[in-house]
Order: sequence, then C-alpha cells, then structure tokens
Amino acid sequence: MKIAFQMDPIENVDINADSSFRLAEEAQARGHELFYYGPDHLAYQQGRITARGQDMTVQRVADQPAVLGEMREVDLADFDVVWLRQDPPFDMHYITSTHLLDRLKGQAVVVNDPFWVRNYPEKLLVLDFPDLTPPTTVARDLATIKAFKAEHRDIILKPLYGNGGAGVFRLDEQDRNLTSLHELFTGFSREPLIVQKFLPDVRNGDKRIILVDGDPVGAINRVPAEGETRSNMHVGGRPEQIGLTARDKEICAAIGPLLREKGQVFVGIDVIGDYLTEINVTSPTGIQELERFDGVNIAEKIWQAIEAKVT
Repeated sequence: MKIAFQMDPIENVDINADSSFRLAEEAQARGHELFYYGPDHLAYQQGRITARGQDMTVQRVADQPAVLGEMREVDLADFDVVWLRQDPPFDMHYITSTHLLDRLKGQAVVVNDPFWVRNYPEKLLVLDFPDLTPPTTVARDLATIKAFKAEHRDIILKPLYGNGGAGVFRLDEQDRNLTSLHELFTGFSREPLIVQKFLPDVRNGDKRIILVDGDPVGAINRVPAEGETRSNMHVGGRPEQIGLTARDKEICAAIGPLLREKGQVFVGIDVIGDYLTEINVTSPTGIQELERFDGVNIAEKIWQAIEAKVT
C-alpha cells in the first residue's frame, strides 16, 4: 500500500519512544511505501487534496530517523492510507486539517477518521460517559469554576485543548491562585477550561490503555515524578508495566463500540484509579513502551486493523 504520514518534523522524533515512528517502521516492514509531509503543506486545490512532502524510509538511527527523497507534490487520493499524526494543540489549524482530510472519504482511509477526531477531542468525548469519569465541569466563567472548587475542594484545572500535561494545575483546599490562573488562561485564549475533582490515586500512576479498533491491547502505568502531580512522560512521568483490572476492562467495554463505529483505530485512554479522565484520539502515544513491557507487537495489530479496512 501507499501510506502518507501527516506529522510533526520527522527529524525530531525519539526513535525509542515516538509512536508515529513505530507505526511507520512497522508499515515499512510490511512492504508498504511511505510518504511524509507536515501539516503546513496540506492543501485544497480546485477539488483535489494535495500535500507537498517527501518519500520516506525510516531507520533506527538516533540522529537521522528517516531518509527523505526530493520534495514533491502528491494527490492524497492516490494513497491507500493517510495518517493524521501531528500533535495538538487542537486549534483551528488542526481543525482545518480534519476538514480537508475528511474530503478524502471514499478515496483513502484516513486514520483516525478526521470527522470524529474533530467532533471527539479527548477532554470532551469523556463527557459522554459521566458514570465512568470523576466530577467534571467545562466552563470559562470564573463563578462556575469557583463553585466547582467550593464543592470538591481539591481540583485539577487544565486547558480544554492542551496536551502533554502542559498547563495542568492542582488547586487544593489551601490554594489561593484560582482567580489569577483564570486571568492568565483567559488573557491569551477564548477557550473554556476543564476542571475535575482531584483523584489521590494519581500518586500510584495514571494508566494509559491502548485500544485498537475499540479493543484494549494493553496498558502502561505512568507514575508522576517526586513532587509532581502530572504523570505525562513529556514532563518526567516514569512508565511502568501494569495489567488491566476488571474496572479497566469495564471502561473499555463501555467506550469500545463507539470508537470502533467512528473509525478511531488507534486510541489511548487515561485511567486514574477507577475513573476515566481522557480519551486520546488526535495523536495518542505509548506504543513503544507497551511493546517493550509486554513483548507484543502493538504496531502490527494496528496495521492489521487498517489493512482490513483497505481491502
């Protein structure tokens, strides 16, 4: 097959951690042809969805993870699969990409399905499952957020469309910074904020469960660094091997059919204790860590699911 990757600069990837690199590596091993382009080079041209990019061969060489061909323009309708793999923020640039890629429907398989990536951003999709999540409010209004804090006392405040743990704050009963943080966030963005009740179980880790076509294939536990609330590996969280509990399987069984129906092939959900906190569909991570811990080829499972859709 011909595979196109829309992703952040390939030269910056960590060959031992990046999930996009691992997906490309497995595709290459399966005999597929790879093409790479950045989201800035995606375009609509008189009815065609095009991209300017380069043929790509990936390799496990730290300072040169890919060998790239000459820059050329392609029609993405000529490809079998297009991967939407650039990282958030989930801003209008990202949203526009989903609108353009959605025009490939019926011509190429876009993973994850861009229509539902656009309509199911990670911190909003969980709102469809209130029985699985901690108490949550999405609001821009300070009085509403203050009322939530007064009720739950110890809370997590974070930007609605952020990623990688950036801008996540814990505000406990003694904290007096809510108004200042609200001023900070609303001063540079018109987006609402999301607040959730703080879950003390986070000290034991924030579990990332990977689902392929709606089915769980394994999990890693991300343990916060000393003195840190956030467990994201981008900010120093330590990955650990862990299995799936009965509650984890219950959560996956509840959300899996919806993910499968909406074409969300590769999804990473976050579970703290018994609660679902995020459903990551834009550019989930964790493949390489899970493969090392469990000795299972997760990238192969993802490609098997995609190949079945193409054929």
